[in-house]
Amino acid sequence: MRKEGNIDEAAEAMDYEDMEQQLPGGEATEERASQDADTDYGEPTEYTDDEPEPVRPTLKEVIEENAREDEKPFSSSQALRTILGGDILNTQAIRKQVWLILIITVFAILYISNRYSCQQQQIKIDNLNTTLKKSRYKTLSLSSELTERCRESHVLQMLRANNDSIIQPADQPPYIIVVPN
Repeated sequence: MRKEGNIDEAAEAMDYEDMEQQLPGGEATEERASQDADTDYGEPTEYTDDEPEPVRPTLKEVIEENAREDEKPFSSSQALRTILGGDILNTQAIRKQVWLILIITVFAILYISNRYSCQQQQIKIDNLNTTLKKSRYKTLSLSSELTERCRESHVLQMLRANNDSIIQPADQPPYIIVVPN
């Protein structure tokens, strides 16, 4: 993939090749030198109506050919720059997969929100369990205290401590009354 900045480089390279073809002398490559031997630079070439003029590609065609996205793979330094610069989002492969990327993003958001709500519920459950344990311990301690206060020996001690009470413990055991049918 080439960037838009490389279009100028392609145009400069094309201009350089044109200049190289027009330069006299030994500045051309060996291949160019062998082609120069076949042509005569002294007299201009005249084209007649019978012979078609050789077709040279236009600048637009050269740029379109050099600006293909699928032409060359990324180099490692260029890949990082294109990813961080956002140029990778312009490629055709990414444009085709936009819906897939959106679905993955939605699922990721749902996954994160679901996990967050589950964690909040677990925190609430832990708080309620702690409150329940405290309530049970309090209930057990109050129940044991009530049992202690309701014992006969404790009631008798309280009656003796309050001399002004009329209630006295029984001196005789209770009577058993038998009722015939």
